[in-house]
Amino acid sequence: MMSLRSIARNAPRALTRATAVTSTFRTTSNTLLRNARPATLFRPVQTASAFSTTVFRREPVNDTDAELSEKLAEELKYENAVKDGEMMPASIKDFLENGPFEIKDVPGSEDVILTRTYGDEKITVSFSIADLSNYSGQDNFDDDMALSDEQDGSESRESGTGAPELEREVDEEAGLEDEESIPCRLNIVIEKPGKGALNVEAVAQDGSIMVDNFYYYKDAKLAHSTDAAAVHAAGETYPGPVFGSLDEDLQMLIERYLEDRGITPALALFVPDYMDMKEQREYLAWLNNVKGFIDA
Repeated sequence: MMSLRSIARNAPRALTRATAVTSTFRTTSNTLLRNARPATLFRPVQTASAFSTTVFRREPVNDTDAELSEKLAEELKYENAVKDGEMMPASIKDFLENGPFEIKDVPGSEDVILTRTYGDEKITVSFSIADLSNYSGQDNFDDDMALSDEQDGSESRESGTGAPELEREVDEEAGLEDEESIPCRLNIVIEKPGKGALNVEAVAQDGSIMVDNFYYYKDAKLAHSTDAAAVHAAGETYPGPVFGSLDEDLQMLIERYLEDRGITPALALFVPDYMDMKEQREYLAWLNNVKGFIDA
């Protein structure tokens, strides 16, 4: 299950990013104007010298650079301490050791890709840590709406028309439970040589795999290619009906078909935990890269 630490880090920063950037540019601009000397800004043009003897000098690091570097160091220290105090979840350890999939996780990339073969089939499962940031932003929006509703409820209680306090506490506890259950989107592709591919859009949540759409493409590359032409062609192809509109028995058999190929509850437990672990690792790398750039 994803850590609340990652959610808390992503949500507020996603919403305040624009304000923070604007403030930073304003502060930097004001600092430059304060530090600029009139003699430098309005230096007369030299016409007597045939060549220049001025040696290029690196501008000194200003106070903002030093403060930013120090803050980044604090963040690194904290995140490393958290990482050292955490153990690899059993769901990840068991899946990597006993699962049928090989994992491709490129440092710096948001996507994680799992691959395996099943008979003559090639099966690919992909997911992205971008879902964590997207969910956090929506979650923060929902919290703001809940806060507004709570304020309205408080006003109602003051007038004697609000719900009992006990009901509000129960709702808050239920909300905390919902925050910990983060849906993780899966893109599953099953290919057969010369037979095209099935493309399954699903969600891993609460230890279960829930199928949203079950497509078929005669040309396998339409199922997962990011090429612009392939994406356009896929958009013009009738892939099949919405999965939930299918006969219930047919839905059940398709789910069993996927389980036989490794789309199981073990995968549903692995994906959210691995997503959280990767997000933490990528955040640490980002902190190191930014600090290295600032200090250079």
